[in-house]
Amino acid sequence: MTGVNITPVPRIAVIVVAAGSGTRLAAGAPKAFVGIDEHTMLRHALTRVLQAPEAQIVIVAPAGREGDALTDALAAAGDRRDLVSVVAGGSSRQASVAAGLNALWGDVEIVLVHDAARALTPPGVFERVIAAVDAGGVGAVPVLPVIDTIKRVEDARIVAAVERSELSAAQTPQGFRRDILDAAYRGADQDFTDDAALVAAAGHSVAVVEGDALAFKITTPADLERARSLVARHPLLASAAHLENPTPAPRVGVGTDVHAFGGEGPLWLAGLEWPGEPALSGHSDGDAVAHAIVDALLSAAGLGDIGTHFGTDHPEYAGAHAAAFLSRTLGLLGEAGWRVGNVAVQVQANRPRFSARRAEAEAVLSTALGGASVSVSATTTDGLGFTGRGEGVSAFAMALVVPS
Repeated sequence: MTGVNITPVPRIAVIVVAAGSGTRLAAGAPKAFVGIDEHTMLRHALTRVLQAPEAQIVIVAPAGREGDALTDALAAAGDRRDLVSVVAGGSSRQASVAAGLNALWGDVEIVLVHDAARALTPPGVFERVIAAVDAGGVGAVPVLPVIDTIKRVEDARIVAAVERSELSAAQTPQGFRRDILDAAYRGADQDFTDDAALVAAAGHSVAVVEGDALAFKITTPADLERARSLVARHPLLASAAHLENPTPAPRVGVGTDVHAFGGEGPLWLAGLEWPGEPALSGHSDGDAVAHAIVDALLSAAGLGDIGTHFGTDHPEYAGAHAAAFLSRTLGLLGEAGWRVGNVAVQVQANRPRFSARRAEAEAVLSTALGGASVSVSATTTDGLGFTGRGEGVSAFAMALVVPS
């Protein structure tokens, strides 16, 4: 028989889990249907799935939103529309994945389970997971090393440190031999946090492969702001990519912060402890200088503001000092494709006197920002306003960021 092209049935399938409600995102819609740019989170996720090795794609959508999911799927798939289908999810993530498994074609040998909320996951992560299973593994999970210091906490108190070298942050897609995953789901008698945990509970060892910083999960408004900024600043991350993309120009941001005296413990300002000076009040240590710098850098990079990333809904920053804020901000900038050019900050206060410790403050702040140039100046307000009356400290910062 000649003149007939028969498309082989893929031996790989990707179940895209998009049935979450997105309660923590609080965007007024199921998470997968919230827009990153003109396209939804789901559309961005599918764009990357379709750039990975050819696979059957099953989207698990919230009940009643199957049509919306199919619209996104068909738009993303183009001439590969025959590979996509949509099913309704269940009451839990595990039930939703089970619904996806029931929709797989008979020839599928390897199954990848991917969260639509990890919408910017590069195709290379899918390729690494598939290669690990193809090499004879039962399953494989992409991971990143844990960077932050981890503490075990009980009743709002630290009870022990956790060895960071033993920890990794798991991402998706998580890939498995189909027979192993099917059997694990049939035998599950409780809900697990992810598919790797379910497979491990069934007695199997799951391998790890290198993850990617872009595979972060969009869970909170800060995560969504980060994803939107990444897509806006890097056109290749948009759903419709272009071959030629101009290098972004340097950007300038402005930040301010104000704190009143009245906190507990010593004064922390410009990353330094000031013995004998009254403390500033605040969620963290009240370091107005560091906080103004953070706001200026985030503003320049289009990543929101300090409240977005370090507000009172982030208890891990309660009592934190400048180094924690600045190092995390440096990481956010790097993930978004920016590095710090320089920072200038002015302190307005009657006390403390900066002249003797200016160079020390600049060195501490510069170190926290990866060696970037930081200049600090200080002035009084001639007795005017709350700073003139000695009630607190204000700081004003300007920051330059350049493409990395």
